[in-house]
Amino acid sequence: MRACLVKTRRILGLLGLAAIAACHAPLRTPPTWTDARQMILVTTADWDANHGRLRRYERDARGWHAAGDGFDVAIGRNGAAWGVGLHEAQAGPRKQEGDGRSPAGVFALGTAFGYAGSARTAWPYAAMTAEHWCVDVDGSPLYNRIVDAREVGADAVAGSTEPMRRDLHADGDVRYELGLVVEHNPRNRRGDGSCIFAHLWRTPGEATAGCTAMARADMQALLAWLRPDEHPVFVLLPEAEYARLREAWRLP
Repeated sequence: MRACLVKTRRILGLLGLAAIAACHAPLRTPPTWTDARQMILVTTADWDANHGRLRRYERDARGWHAAGDGFDVAIGRNGAAWGVGLHEAQAGPRKQEGDGRSPAGVFALGTAFGYAGSARTAWPYAAMTAEHWCVDVDGSPLYNRIVDAREVGADAVAGSTEPMRRDLHADGDVRYELGLVVEHNPRNRRGDGSCIFAHLWRTPGEATAGCTAMARADMQALLAWLRPDEHPVFVLLPEAEYARLREAWRLP
């Protein structure tokens, strides 16, 4: 009987250790961006910081390594909150329309855009006109999409606050002179946030309504570096979340 009790305790002890190990083991499900060989990584001090640091990385057989120098960026005036992208849902603040926060997580990249007819980039680029708008009207069927009013009609963009030619609609505003769509909320779910870009800042360090802003030279270098066949992704995380998820998400 004593031998049986000792054996039972050993088995229970091993099961307990296994359970503890399982709780602290890294996630076994590989992230959906395993084919990414370019990564734009923005880190901030915490959830409420409205500025951060952007670094570029490339991946080869040896793993991730830095591509060029990092630089300062501004994000949402109220910091960041979890967005909807390629990553699984996480506990914590959640991005909502009009909250002044930039979406955190891992995101695909949409088209580059700007005021000029073309840009020095291999990435898909769309020249904006006075008729292009990004629809941020929560109840619109075109929510979170860049549209041409000549195609969808003036009523379809009524109420939107996001003209893509801000130089023509907002007193010469340069912010969308050159930019890049961050694919937050790809299913265009109402209320989850819309029209998230990387774009120029008007003045250095000026916070945004939810985008990531930077100097013109930095944006030009970023677009010149991007390659469609490298499947790049955009990552934004507070430093503590980056440290927590780095191994499981296979980040640099």
